Amino acid sequence: MGGARRGGLLVPHVLGVLLILSEAGGGQWASASAASAPPGCAPWCPRNSVCVNATACRCHPGFSSWSGEIITSPADSCDDINECGPPLAASCGKFADCQNVDGSYYCTCSPGYGLVSGATMFRNESENTCQDVDECSSRQHPCHNSTACINTVGSYRCRCRRGWTPLPGFRDNQNTTVCEEMSFPTWTLPPGIQSQRLSGFFKRVQDLRRRFTPASAQDTVQDLIQSVDELLKAPGDLETLALPDRHHTVTHLLSGLEEVLRTLAKAVPGGSFTYQSPAGTELSLVIQEQGHGNVTLGQSHARMLLDWAVAAGAAGSGPAVAGILSNPNMQKLLANASLELDPERQAELEETHESPLYGVQLSLLSAVNSVFLSNTNTTKLDHKVTFAFSHSPEKPGTRQELICAFWKGADDGGGHWATSGCRTLGSRNNSTTCQCSHLSSFAVLMAHYDVEDELLALITTVGLALSLVCLLLCILTFLLVRPIQGSRTTLHLHLCICLFVGSAIFLAGIDNQGGEVGLRCRLVAGLLHYCFLAAFCWMALEGLELYFLVVRVFQGQGLRTRWLCLLGYGVPLLIVAISAAANKQGYGRPRYCWLDLRGGFLWSFLGPVIAIILGNAVIFVTTVWKLTRKFSEINPDVKKLKKLRVLTITAVAQLFVLGCTWVFGLFMFDPRSWMLSYVFSVLNCLQGLFLFVLHCLLNKKVREEYRKWACMVTGNKYSEFTTSTSVSSQSQTRALRSSESGI
Repeated sequence: MGGARRGGLLVPHVLGVLLILSEAGGGQWASASAASAPPGCAPWCPRNSVCVNATACRCHPGFSSWSGEIITSPADSCDDINECGPPLAASCGKFADCQNVDGSYYCTCSPGYGLVSGATMFRNESENTCQDVDECSSRQHPCHNSTACINTVGSYRCRCRRGWTPLPGFRDNQNTTVCEEMSFPTWTLPPGIQSQRLSGFFKRVQDLRRRFTPASAQDTVQDLIQSVDELLKAPGDLETLALPDRHHTVTHLLSGLEEVLRTLAKAVPGGSFTYQSPAGTELSLVIQEQGHGNVTLGQSHARMLLDWAVAAGAAGSGPAVAGILSNPNMQKLLANASLELDPERQAELEETHESPLYGVQLSLLSAVNSVFLSNTNTTKLDHKVTFAFSHSPEKPGTRQELICAFWKGADDGGGHWATSGCRTLGSRNNSTTCQCSHLSSFAVLMAHYDVEDELLALITTVGLALSLVCLLLCILTFLLVRPIQGSRTTLHLHLCICLFVGSAIFLAGIDNQGGEVGLRCRLVAGLLHYCFLAAFCWMALEGLELYFLVVRVFQGQGLRTRWLCLLGYGVPLLIVAISAAANKQGYGRPRYCWLDLRGGFLWSFLGPVIAIILGNAVIFVTTVWKLTRKFSEINPDVKKLKKLRVLTITAVAQLFVLGCTWVFGLFMFDPRSWMLSYVFSVLNCLQGLFLFVLHCLLNKKVREEYRKWACMVTGNKYSEFTTSTSVSSQSQTRALRSSESGI
C-alpha cells in the first residue's frame, strides 16, 4: 500500500497548483474585462467573483463573503468555503477522508484502504468503494526479515517469528519491530545457600541453557521438569538446611520455574501443550493470539478459568501464554511453613472462636500449582481468576478448615503461605474451588487454628484437677470430723459441694468439640450456670453467717439449716429457670458450653455475681473493722504481731472463700488481656486448694483428727497428750458449736 499511498498524496498537490494558476489567470482576465467592461459593471469586484451590476458583485461557487453571496462593498472579499469542515461537512463515506481545495473538495480512501477501481480520488459518498489493502500479500510493508507481516484492517503489524523475541528498545507487533533469536533465561544458584544437591541441579540447568535452541523448546521443557522432580524426590542436604534457607530455596525455585517456562512456552509449536512426568508433575500450556472471552485450562491436579485478556495484559503483544505447573513433590521443602492470614479473615476467626488466634498448624493436601501468564503484572488483576484444585480426601474437624493459599516471597528471600486476595468458594468431591485477584503458586491447605493458649489450658486443667481433689478432701473432712460440726461447717460443706460439681462439669464438658450448639452443650451450660450461682449464693450465706457470728455475736444464732438450703439452692434454681424461659437459646456457644455473649444474656450470671461480691465486700470491710475493735477490747494486751496474724488470716479467708477473686474475671473484657486471664484462672482453679488449706489444714482440731486417722491407719498408738487435747477440744466445741468460726 506504501507506493499507492504516496501516489495518492501527490495528486491533490498537482490539482491545487493547477487551480491556483487558473485562478490567477482568471483574476487577470477579470481585471482586463473590468477595464473594458461596459459602464454598467462595478470595476472593484474582488478575486473569485463576477460583476452583477454597477454596484454589486457575486462570489464564484465554492467561495463566500462575510456579507453573503452578493457583495456591495469594495472592502469585502470572496473566501474559500471549507466543505470538509463543520457545519457543512461533506460526507465521503466509510474508510474515506475529505480533502478541501480552493472552491471545491474531493475524497480519498483512508490510509490502508483503496478504491476497487484503483483510482485515487472520488467526489461523493455514492462513489465510495474503499476496502482494506493487504499490505502483506502485496509486499507493501517495511517489516524486518526477523519478523512476519500480519495484515490488519486498515494497516499491518510486524510480529517476531516463533522462537524470537524483540530486541531491547523494540516492542513486538509494531510496524518497526526488530527481533532476535530467543535464549534460555539466566537461572543460577540462590545466593547464600550452600547445598551440593542444589548445586548439581543448577549445573544441569546450565547444560540445558547451553544446548537450547528455539526448535528444541519442547524437549528442553520436559528435561527441565524431570530435573526438578529428581531434586524434589531426593532433596538430600536441602532437608538439613535451616528453615529460612529452605524456604528461600523454595521461593527461588518457584519464581525461576515460572520465568523459564513463560519464556520457553513462546517457542513451543502448536496452540497447546500438555506433559506429565514419570514423577507425577504435570504441565499444561495454551498459546494463542490475544483475544477476549473465558478460557479453561487444566489437568488432573488443577483447573483454571480466566479471561484471555488477563493473560496478555494491558500492553500485551504477540501470542499470549497461559500455563499451570502442578508439582506434588514439594512437601519436604515446605514442611513447617508459616501462614499469614488475611486480616479480615483473622478477625472473623477470632470473633467466631471468641479467642485470639495463637497459631495455625498446616497440612499440605494438594500439589503446588504454579500459574504463569505472558502478563507479568499479576499482583492485582482486573478480572478475578477461578481455580479448582484436586487434593487428598480430608474432612475438616473442630477448628479446622480447607483454605486456598499461595506462596508469598519475602523481602529477605524467604517465603510463607498467605491468603490475602484469595477466597475459598467451597469444597466437594476432593476438590476445592477458589477465586483470586492475583497469580502465584497455589495449594490447598488444611489449617488447624490454635485458638487456645496451651499454657493457660494446662494451668486450668492441672489447677482444676488439684482443686477437685482438695474439694473432695474438704467434703469428707466436713462430714467426718465431729469436733468442727456446726452451722459454719454446714456452709463450708455445701459451698464445697457446689464448687466440686461445677468444677467437674467444667473440666469434662466446657469445650464444645463439634462446634454445633446442641442439647448436650445447652445442658452443660445450664448446669454450670446453676452450680456457680449456687456456689456464689453459699458464699453470700457464709458472709451473712460471718456477720451474725462476728458483728452480732451474742445477739442471735444465725439461720437454720433448712433455710440455708432453701436459699442456697432455691435462689439459683429460680434464676436459671427464669433465664431459660426467657431465652433458652442463650445457653451454649460454638466454642464453649457457656452463656451466650449476645443479647445481654450473660447478665443473668453477672448480675447476681456482682451483687454478691459487692455484698461480701461490705461484709468483709465491716468484719475486719469489728474484729479490730473486738481484739482491742477483749485482748488489750495482745501483741501487735498476733493481731496482724489473725487479721491477715481472716482477710485471706474472706478474700478467697467469699469469692473476691472473681473480681479479676469481671474486668476481663478483652480475651487478649493475658495477664488478667492468667491471674483469674490460677486463683479460681486453685480455689479448692485455698479452701482446704484455710478450713482444714489451718484448723487445729482438723489437724488433730488427721493425726488420729494417720495413727489408726499406720497402727501407731495415739499419745495421751494428744488424746486429752482432742477431748478438751470436743468439749469446747459442744459449748460453742453454734458460734464456731473454724479459724
